[in-house]
Amino acid sequence: MNLFTERAIMIMKQIPAGKVMSYGQIAALAGSPRGARQVVRILHSMSRKYDIPWHRVINAKGEIGFKDEQQLTEQKSRLEKEHIMVDENNRIDLKKYRYMPEELFS
Repeated sequence: MNLFTERAIMIMKQIPAGKVMSYGQIAALAGSPRGARQVVRILHSMSRKYDIPWHRVINAKGEIGFKDEQQLTEQKSRLEKEHIMVDENNRIDLKKYRYMPEELFS
């Protein structure tokens, strides 16, 4: 496993309940500011194996990224169980819910 993947997994596992991070935010903290799509791939292929709280990762606009109704409903439900308000457009208020970890790899 490469260093970026290890870092991205570590960052995602640290997102606390009731908070979210964006794919791009995770990528930048893991060392690749343009690596948001790679974060998506990591989530898709490694969430179960590494017990990553995938539902706490959203896009840069604060939106749930899934278009599939079942997946969208699952993520929305998980977020709401953590008391994260998801609006009628499936958006989350990033000012309120974004997790901002201190520098992890300085």
